[in-house]
Amino acid sequence: MKAGVLIMALGLATAGLSRAAFAAAPHWVGSWATSEQIPEPQNALPASALTNATLRQIVHLSIGGAVLRVHISNAFGTGPLRIKAAHIARARSPRSSTIDPASDTPLTFNGKPGVIIPAGAQYISDPVRFAAPPLSNIAISLYAARPPKGETGHPGSRETSYLVHGNKVSAARLRHARTFDHWFEIAGIDVEAPAEAAAIVVLGDSIADGHASTTNGNDRWSDDLARRLRDGLHGRTIGVLNHGIGGNRLLNDGLGPDALARVGRDVLAQAGVRYLIVQ
Repeated sequence: MKAGVLIMALGLATAGLSRAAFAAAPHWVGSWATSEQIPEPQNALPASALTNATLRQIVHLSIGGAVLRVHISNAFGTGPLRIKAAHIARARSPRSSTIDPASDTPLTFNGKPGVIIPAGAQYISDPVRFAAPPLSNIAISLYAARPPKGETGHPGSRETSYLVHGNKVSAARLRHARTFDHWFEIAGIDVEAPAEAAAIVVLGDSIADGHASTTNGNDRWSDDLARRLRDGLHGRTIGVLNHGIGGNRLLNDGLGPDALARVGRDVLAQAGVRYLIVQ
């Protein structure tokens, strides 16, 4: 199978912002992201699994930072998504639920530990001070007392997630956890970055998403791109955001919304985006 690649530079409009206001605002750049879709029946979780449950999911950053914010998505929910608690921590390994307890940090949403996200919406956490080196692995732990109506997720995560019952968001390890290689309800992590920093979005199908890569190996071609950019740009900061969906199509729905329909959410709405690779 031959894959064509198109690279575009995106111009960002700043109309209506004074130079002083623009300079004073934090410059957010996406470090990790994934595309949301409705999980296929075989990849969805039963309501009983998501009742009174903690879901810990591991993601691999591209660029690092000292201040982060996390995107939680209910894009395809048909009712409110109620998150009671959310924490982030440095993962000891991408192959384990174990975290570094000293790094465990609660997230807040408008100053509160929980958030109710309406159907079709996405919320961004309050900024939190958190030391995250480039290419590091971050555990996002979410606790919900009741399951969402309609699941939002990314079945092709190529990362193992962990689920236990009860509020265990700060547990050093989730013992006897149910495991599966899908992400649910998480959509991105942004870092506060220097003004010259930017992000590249990779838009494509399974080749972009990570087909034939190693589960928990973080060896998708977009991961290789992130490593090469880190090593070859003499300190310039470029995040890489993988928005591939296996089975996705350009103009017609396949698995997940077609690429044209998701340009707004998956490309233009991404923090600090300046470049787009269409595979």
